[in-house]
Amino acid sequence: MLGTWEIILIALVILLIFGGKKIPELMKGIGKGMRSFRQGVEGKEDKENNEEKVENKES
Repeated sequence: MLGTWEIILIALVILLIFGGKKIPELMKGIGKGMRSFRQGVEGKEDKENNEEKVENKES
């Protein structure tokens, strides 16, 4: 588990590497990626549930 000082150190390194102006763009991209992944997972679950319902109706 990361402690407070490790998180602060990682944040400072990221700030030095990417600069202050790039960080909001980077976070926005990460957020869009996570949202897309979540929608894909939920879509897969919905598809599986629909297939199970169709199989149950055919029986």
